Amino acid sequence: MNMRKRLFEPICPTSGADFCTGFAFMPQASSHTASKRVISAAPETLPISMPLHTAVLIGRFQPLHNGHMALLHAALERARQVVVVLGSAWQAPNPKNPFSWQERAQMLRDALSKEDTERIKCVPVRDYYNEPLWVNAVRDAVQAHVPEGASVALVGHFKDSSSSYLARFPGWELISLPRLGQFDATPLRDIFLGEGSASPEAMDAALGKLSSQMPESTLAFLRHWAHTPLYVRLQKEWHMLQAYKEAWAKAPYAPLFVTVDALLRCHAKGQGHVLLIQRGHAPGVGLWALPGGFLEQRDSLWQSCVRELREETCSSISEADLLAAVQAVQVFDHPDRSLRGRTITHVHYLDLGMQPALPPVQGADDAALARWVPIADLAQMEGDFFEDHFQILCQFLPITLIHGEQPARQVA
Repeated sequence: MNMRKRLFEPICPTSGADFCTGFAFMPQASSHTASKRVISAAPETLPISMPLHTAVLIGRFQPLHNGHMALLHAALERARQVVVVLGSAWQAPNPKNPFSWQERAQMLRDALSKEDTERIKCVPVRDYYNEPLWVNAVRDAVQAHVPEGASVALVGHFKDSSSSYLARFPGWELISLPRLGQFDATPLRDIFLGEGSASPEAMDAALGKLSSQMPESTLAFLRHWAHTPLYVRLQKEWHMLQAYKEAWAKAPYAPLFVTVDALLRCHAKGQGHVLLIQRGHAPGVGLWALPGGFLEQRDSLWQSCVRELREETCSSISEADLLAAVQAVQVFDHPDRSLRGRTITHVHYLDLGMQPALPPVQGADDAALARWVPIADLAQMEGDFFEDHFQILCQFLPITLIHGEQPARQVA
């Protein structure tokens, strides 16, 4: 398999001065879906001796709860091995995805017996914001652990629209199970981040509310994790996001935010660079991002892009030179790309070409730091990017994705 993958299928040209729009998420229904054999029944009605080699369970497990465990045990009853696909891997921690894929894999192993632990394999898959690419990545990750010709089934529960992925794997049997208890990870995270704290009393009270909904081993993990600097940071971010949503709660319609981002490329010192800022405030304090911000009421998209670039990086590049460098403008509008709410961004891709030196920059306004980063270094930084900014970079730049282990996160 070619290790160099573009996270998005090309949508608009990346040369010349053409402006165009595209969409970061392009679901495609498979023409083979009708050939999938679907088994829909309560667990006890399915023969536990069915000749199945591999069961696949896909989830984020943020955190692991008893509903996940019921599905996992159902999968173990039906197959010789279970491949657990851990979604949202290599993403920077946030209140929706606080735990790394390695931490979630450890939660799963800690909750199982030694015998069952030996029968599961945990594989990480990143978010692509493009369903066909994500489906292919899941298939590749699973097939690496399945002998040729072995039977494979996908185990899951159709909870809501977020479960539509279950129908995207033709060739795998689908074991559709009923809801196994009233479990949902979102309110569990809300209790853990919203009510807990590093003080033993507050954490005991918060974990007491969770004790009937997750394995003892997961509770022990959360208790230990609550003493990390990351927990403190994500608590603050959780409260900030709650206040953000409450401020819009009385609006007659759900808010829709329009933003702009500048992807500025320059070739100097013998290699390509891209201009990044390090965020100075929540959400995503300390994470790397593209210079950008909200569209002002009286600005065009281009005017806002230039303004944000100058405010956050102190760039002195003339507007004429910036306009001449425009290669494309592309829309990224996945509904889940931002925890602040529905946020549609317009990315302006600009290439300054070959320059004798990198233009001077300095972090200002909302940016704690501005820096020209070699494109060759971006893959190593994947887990330190804000929201979907790494995926945006991969749309335009030649980034070779890392598969497997990655460096430890640099953001506390």
